[in-house]
Amino acid sequence: MELTPEQLVAEFQDAVMELYFARKRIAHLETENAELKARLTAADASGE
Repeated sequence: MELTPEQLVAEFQDAVMELYFARKRIAHLETENAELKARLTAADASGE
């Protein structure tokens, strides 16, 4: 299946948007992970 130039541009734009939102989600998950690790470390240090 061959795509027209317009279709290729649309596919590229869709891929860029997906990547943008995936990177935002990854950043959010990394922050959440760091917070959970800090809580776990604090809980271990306090003997819980």
